[in-house]
Amino acid sequence: MDGEKIKDSAMDLVLNVADYYFFTPYVYPASWPEDGALRQIISLLVVTNLGAAVLYLGLGAISYYFIFDHNLMKHPHFLENQVWREIKYAMTSLPVISIPTVALFFTEVRGYSKLYDHVADSPLGWPGLFLSMISFLFFTDMCIYWIHRFLHHKLIYKLFHKPHHIWKIPTPFASHAFHPVDGFLQGMPYHIYPFLFPLHKVLYLALYVFVNIWTISIHDGDYRVPGALTSVINGSAHHTDHHLFFDYNYGQYFTLWDRLGGSYRHPSALMGKGPHDLIRKLQAEGKLGNDEANVTDFCEPRSKET
Repeated sequence: MDGEKIKDSAMDLVLNVADYYFFTPYVYPASWPEDGALRQIISLLVVTNLGAAVLYLGLGAISYYFIFDHNLMKHPHFLENQVWREIKYAMTSLPVISIPTVALFFTEVRGYSKLYDHVADSPLGWPGLFLSMISFLFFTDMCIYWIHRFLHHKLIYKLFHKPHHIWKIPTPFASHAFHPVDGFLQGMPYHIYPFLFPLHKVLYLALYVFVNIWTISIHDGDYRVPGALTSVINGSAHHTDHHLFFDYNYGQYFTLWDRLGGSYRHPSALMGKGPHDLIRKLQAEGKLGNDEANVTDFCEPRSKET
């Protein structure tokens, strides 16, 4: 390839492949070097938007068709044309979210992060690689908890986070259906981590994919959680209660910070009072499809959401 080697970044792995197979032979003129700042920014915008759309639509579709229980669409809180509305909202937000995200990727590409290429570059070798994975999860979980809780503040909530709470019974496609400011703020810890701590490039990319999978999974309506992990892992059952009851279960992966912050709620779906239980109750009573007064036996008032 022409041009100087792109500097240390997880995104340089993606850009090098994109340049070699697509941008250099088919898009950019030979006079435009691969390490040019403007070219890198444009390429990052293309790659980031394409990657986000593929991950969201691809993983979301897999989850929607093979994991999500479509019976949940009978719930009184499920909106008309909700799936299409979730997808439309996400696909209009993701390009806006990509703008500040690309700014962070660009600083990584220019060599300002602590990302490294080889295990030998890790301060602790292979143990350091494993520890960085664990610390990434706990660091981002802590940051997202407090960012998420901040977004629920009465002065902030209506401006940025309320659109995500339209989906009281979310589908996998609700996973990225955020206001752009909300989506960027909650995604920021993932991008900040490699500026603070050493992290292998390939592991960073793998964790980025994992984050997308996890975000979809906590919106997928599969409320099963291994009994021993119910009080530790923040799964779909926990997060659905966040959508239904508003000020509980802010965490991303774990319940740790919800317990420390006094916002933990044991999932209603695991106590026989979840969305599926309500649907069965209304079906047995012949009331399914009536107004939301039918849900009062199962759902607490949402007085803090206005």
